[in-house]
Amino acid sequence: MITGKAIAFGNNIDTDQIIGAQYLTLPTITQMSEHLFEHHTQFTEHFTKGDIVVGGENFGCGSSREQAPAVLKECGVAAIVAASFARIFFRNAINLGIRLIECPAAAEISAGDRLAIDHDHLCNLTTGQEYPIEPLPDFLQAIVDRGGVIGRLQK
Repeated sequence: MITGKAIAFGNNIDTDQIIGAQYLTLPTITQMSEHLFEHHTQFTEHFTKGDIVVGGENFGCGSSREQAPAVLKECGVAAIVAASFARIFFRNAINLGIRLIECPAAAEISAGDRLAIDHDHLCNLTTGQEYPIEPLPDFLQAIVDRGGVIGRLQK
């Protein structure tokens, strides 16, 4: 089970908002991660390791840069909940071992809400609201469980 505080965003959060293109030349993901969501004060002022990023429709749209999910993982984002994900972001995040939850009612989650996520449902501990979620297919869950595609291949 994953528990954490919600850091909420709206629709169409693109990869340039996650990590700006000007930082892609930095030599390490750790250095890039210092600029994660730097123009979103709800993130920069309230995020702590283990929190859950919540987005609306089309989270991770834009370019196919793998650095966007990599900096989220580096900073310790426990999971990402969104109404929908951009396809390339979704696969890049899974390949890096990030837990993604598609929840059509993600817009009902407010910044600061405490969330608990298990295999097939999400509970907003702040409001008491429960949301069913579609579990990842077994082959994708196996990748996430091993910390990413490299860990899965090593197994």
